[in-house]
Amino acid sequence: MASGVAQEATAACPPLPKLFAEKWIDGTLPQEPSTQVQKLDNDSFVIRQSVKTNFEAPFLYLLFGRDRALLVDTGAEGGQIRPAVDRLITQWLAAHKRSSIPLVVAHSHSHGDHVAGDATFRDRPDTTVVGLQPSDVASFFGVHDWPKGIATFDLGGRALSIIPTPGHQAAAIMIYDPRLKILLSGDTLYPGRLYVPVNFLDDNRASVDRLASFAAKHPICAALGAHIEMTSEPGRDYGHEAPEHRHEHPLQLPAQAIGELQAGLRKPLDTPDQRQVHDHFIIVPVPARLE
Repeated sequence: MASGVAQEATAACPPLPKLFAEKWIDGTLPQEPSTQVQKLDNDSFVIRQSVKTNFEAPFLYLLFGRDRALLVDTGAEGGQIRPAVDRLITQWLAAHKRSSIPLVVAHSHSHGDHVAGDATFRDRPDTTVVGLQPSDVASFFGVHDWPKGIATFDLGGRALSIIPTPGHQAAAIMIYDPRLKILLSGDTLYPGRLYVPVNFLDDNRASVDRLASFAAKHPICAALGAHIEMTSEPGRDYGHEAPEHRHEHPLQLPAQAIGELQAGLRKPLDTPDQRQVHDHFIIVPVPARLE
């Protein structure tokens, strides 16, 4: 990041805020609900899928504007996401004395633990499910010159920036909300293992370079990713498919993590599974993938 401009952009943010009043469900109790919802404001909701339904325990995001709502991701196998989303929409409509609002279902990227619930939304009235290929994403959001272009997607009085970030996966995007000054950062940046196929390292580096340039011009108070795989102990993660996440790292990361990721990606990462450990995430190059 260009440090002077970056500092100016982040100056609009207080120290990393405590965004969530409740402790996230983490598999440590004998019983827990299949989903948990916490709100960022009256138009912005974060949904967590229980680790007891799937070890991935992903986070999903539901944002409302005046004209439409956007759901980012539909969860992993075993999830019960649509009932939670329908309940939130019903409550939002009642609070706004409205009878309907169109829903767009999009994805941070196209891996199975983020799209497994798509089928449950395809027959939902007044709902559009965005396709899973980069061309589908670019076409729907109007991203010109994928992946270099950035599109604006207006929910109605709430204009989001759609930022292509291929590397972890070919159709990956991030979403910036200037109202809350948050960045929905998917699997490209979150407190956990950041998997990068060795054949897509250059794509990932270029994506994070573009992201750093964006962050230098836009205040980001927190990056909210799609998982938590780190403990509260710096540099320590949970084992793969851990059945519980005792003493989790917070979901949110500060904007400075973008620069840290950018610097980390500039180092040699050509050996699969040779981990590069940071306090709040671990970069993990993995063998080549098709996408």
